[in-house]
Amino acid sequence: MRKNISFSGLDETDLAILRAVQSDARVPNARLAELVSLSETPCWRRLKRLEAEGFVREHVALLDREKIGFGVLAFAQVSFGDHAGEAPERFEQAVKAIPQILACHNTTGDFDYLLQIVATDLTAYGEFVRDVLRKLPGVTAIHSNLSLREVKATSALPLA
Repeated sequence: MRKNISFSGLDETDLAILRAVQSDARVPNARLAELVSLSETPCWRRLKRLEAEGFVREHVALLDREKIGFGVLAFAQVSFGDHAGEAPERFEQAVKAIPQILACHNTTGDFDYLLQIVATDLTAYGEFVRDVLRKLPGVTAIHSNLSLREVKATSALPLA
């Protein structure tokens, strides 16, 4: 069952623009205007407003990690011994600078952080855990789960 989500301040045309650009960030303005039934100038203005208001953070290309050579996708659950002081902030700043870490979430439950990590192979992942993750500030335990097969991966939000 799907709940109606209130998209504060957005009308159906705004949502149509957002759906179109999250499906294809390179859609030409003329095509976008056609898709949302606007003329080009108002369509362009709406898109620029949505960008300025932060609804569109950036336009990116999604790359195929396996074709590029990252055969391992891992999820590492990280625990901290001490949550006080500067360790969590230093950990988060360090994580932001490590390109193999695609995502980092501060979570509830048994672990403090969930990291999504890519590596070329299992040996490289093991070395990454040993040489990088274990040396991050505040880390006391790491539990890894390896993806056997990616069933679904999307960055598209449900803007029905």
